[in-house]
Amino acid sequence: MTQIKNTKSLCPECLKILDAEVYSEGNEIFIEKECPEHGNFKNTYWHDAEAYEKAVKYESKPHRLTNLKHGEGECPANCGLCDQHESQTILGIIDVTNRCNLKCPICFANAAVSGTLYEPSQDEIREMLRTLRKNQPVETPAIQYSGGEPTVRDDIVELISMAKEEGFVHTQIATNGIALANDETLAVRLKDAGLNTVYMQFDGVTEEPYLKTRNANILHKKIEAIENCRKAGLGIVLVPTLVKGINDDQVGDIIQFALDNLDVIRGVNFQPVAFAGRTPANEIDQIEKQRITIDDFIANVEDQTDGRIKKDTFYSASTVAPISEFISALQGTEDEVTLTCHEHCGVGTYVFKEKDGSIIPITEFINVDKFMSMLENATEELDKHSKIGNTKAVIKAIRDLPGTVDTKKSPSYIDIVSLLKNIFIKQDYEALGDFHINALLVSCMHFMDPFNFDQDRVHRCVIHYATPDGRIIPFCTMNNIYREGIEEQFHVPIGSDRAKIIMENIQKEKQKRMNTSDE
Repeated sequence: MTQIKNTKSLCPECLKILDAEVYSEGNEIFIEKECPEHGNFKNTYWHDAEAYEKAVKYESKPHRLTNLKHGEGECPANCGLCDQHESQTILGIIDVTNRCNLKCPICFANAAVSGTLYEPSQDEIREMLRTLRKNQPVETPAIQYSGGEPTVRDDIVELISMAKEEGFVHTQIATNGIALANDETLAVRLKDAGLNTVYMQFDGVTEEPYLKTRNANILHKKIEAIENCRKAGLGIVLVPTLVKGINDDQVGDIIQFALDNLDVIRGVNFQPVAFAGRTPANEIDQIEKQRITIDDFIANVEDQTDGRIKKDTFYSASTVAPISEFISALQGTEDEVTLTCHEHCGVGTYVFKEKDGSIIPITEFINVDKFMSMLENATEELDKHSKIGNTKAVIKAIRDLPGTVDTKKSPSYIDIVSLLKNIFIKQDYEALGDFHINALLVSCMHFMDPFNFDQDRVHRCVIHYATPDGRIIPFCTMNNIYREGIEEQFHVPIGSDRAKIIMENIQKEKQKRMNTSDE
């Protein structure tokens, strides 16, 4: 056994904050802690120590917000964000309801069964949007409406418009897609209101996974929703929840499905099941057997794509931080959003589909390490010089760029060097958008549960919930610690005027669906 670090974690039974140790044993990484009341807990952190160590190389430096609250108590029991937090809010999340039109056996939000109705008013949602936009020195650029199922609200289109009014550059909804399938006008109305991305639950390319993960045969609804988004010109990110023995054998098929629909699907973000909320396992031995780690995912990708997308194609999400830092240095500001999540929170890569159907990972033609190193060196030069010196630094970076790219191996339909040069010339993210439109982002985010909870990861979280009491709460602490209390504190009392209006709208939607079904 070799110790790696000390951290804080949670007791899976009582959620007490505990001292924890992360260590390697054989070729695996474990996290272990002991609760005075409930005993010792030893759980898998990563299955592959080599992959864990590779990720460590891409640790990014902190990019703190300057208007953090001074937390009282010990992290993570003082979220607000508190002054121990080391990353910006890249994506803000607002749960607009805890109602749902499904009752999935797997749901980290435990939606639709809490016994309370949580559905913030439009005024409350606007205030939460403004709370996120008040972050300094970088305002939150992107917002996701989540739940529950956000499309059960009859004002979801208005809420998207509201987010645009409040200055969000990017808007998305996390949805199961049923409403988008049932109402072919919804995608158009959402797009017209300013929606950028549909973040759609998608657990497989056959019916079987949905029967187990969603308790419903809804694959055909997913396909209908995709078609309606295609007609509306609305981009989709597929979001498979991976569960061992249920759909972890469909990773390659899901990627291929996305590549076959690249005109409308922008990415696939795989999410191994986290054992919080409703899950298929509740005993510790079951959890260890069900655990899928990030390194398991990338091994599955290589195996199920017949080696066309290899394990070393994937990099920690924090790897891209030098791009933002370079743009900030060019502009002489601190107002660029920088992805400084913890290096063990997620991985990703870009893959391209050639005209003959072959798959080309980005690492086939770009030396990622060399490219990022070049940007880091350029950023150091920019920080040292005047505007004239900056121009020289940019010229040098453009001159060095071709040395990081093998154009003979790049996709035949794009000029990759020109796309990358635009990063230096335009000095904004429009060029990155041009790059992304030609590629499929394949990523994996491994959310924490009380068993593998690591305080260090919380400090670097970049996905944050806004709540009605003005707080901003990191994703994994919200779903492990705070959700139940917030829904109880801000629920809509049964019998209130607002509850009556909500129930009336529910009945109208049910009748509308019945009429559609009859037709």
